[in-house]
Amino acid sequence: QVGMVESGGGLVQAGGSLRLSCAASGRSFSFYSIGWFRQAPGKEREFVAAISWNGGNIDYTDSVKGRFTISRDTAKNWVYLEMNSLKPEDTAVYYCAAERTPFNTRLVPHDNEYDYWGQGTQVTVSS
Repeated sequence: QVGMVESGGGLVQAGGSLRLSCAASGRSFSFYSIGWFRQAPGKEREFVAAISWNGGNIDYTDSVKGRFTISRDTAKNWVYLEMNSLKPEDTAVYYCAAERTPFNTRLVPHDNEYDYWGQGTQVTVSS
């Protein structure tokens, strides 16, 4: 099956850290931007971070800037989201996905521009 597989979620106290991983399954996504999104209970899915296919462009939503870091290991076909200083409001299911257009260095924060969604990984931050 072609898609993404997320891992690394869990339960952590406020102020703690987690590292999420996103692995490609069934094909390579080396030439595609990868985005991380999250969805909290009762809320719409929202953009968290994205990295271009060559790693040259990175974008974050304002609420995670300075706390989260996105990176990718193209050789291993993995994308990571390092999350520090976690807050209870970061609690959500986190998803990664590949942007639809290859070789695109313009990052888009809209989930309707992404395909090959993973099943998500739960992140719970206790206060």
